Amino acid sequence: MAASGHGVAIITGASRGIGAAIAVRAAAAGYAVVVNFSTDAAGATSVVDQIVRDGGTAFTVQADVSDAQAATTLFDAAEALGPVTAVVNNAAITGNYLGELIDVPAKIVKQVLDVNVSGTIFMCQEAARRMSRLAGGRGGSVVNISSTAVKAGSPGAWVHYAASKGAVDVLTVGFATEAAPLGIRVNAVSPGMTNTGLHAAAGMPDRVESLKHLIPLGRGGEPEDVASAVLWLLSEEASYVTGAILPVAGGR
Repeated sequence: MAASGHGVAIITGASRGIGAAIAVRAAAAGYAVVVNFSTDAAGATSVVDQIVRDGGTAFTVQADVSDAQAATTLFDAAEALGPVTAVVNNAAITGNYLGELIDVPAKIVKQVLDVNVSGTIFMCQEAARRMSRLAGGRGGSVVNISSTAVKAGSPGAWVHYAASKGAVDVLTVGFATEAAPLGIRVNAVSPGMTNTGLHAAAGMPDRVESLKHLIPLGRGGEPEDVASAVLWLLSEEASYVTGAILPVAGGR
């Protein structure tokens, strides 16, 4: 397999939900896609099968992004196809915990910060090393997946998760400034309540439906809504956009 003219896109946490939708859209746009997963091999394989059926190029790579070595593993695998020009840092967890901050076990706090914050930082560091035009790379785009939970802090539900996404916002703005001279644009997409397995895993499968009355557009988001925004930020149509945090939240 060889990369197309678009190069290679690495999508972390791409075995389901938003990550899977981004991977499918990226392949349709002409990227060769690395579908990263941590534990859901079957889900990742299903995403790759869909991409290949549609005429695209993709393969799976198992790596836990909370481990600093994972970023090296992902870039090494991707570069076997060609230059990496797009990275989407989607992998994130809530720890499958829903409740007040006072009750969140220390183990879950650490897991959430390790994946959501450290994992994103490690991937951004490797992107700077590998994609930099100053180091012989082609440049490109990094899109981090944040959350509108940052706005209100998600009290009574996911304060620990919202805090981790606040860190992603700050990382996005700071890294965008550092990466611009390297030929790398860095932005974030901030989804609102979206119909994914995240809510069911935390014990509230109907959470989006029960709260849709709070959303001005009157519905929860779909993974494809987020994927569309990500692909725009990756594209040349967004060539003058960096350091931006784009809400995809139905107006909420």
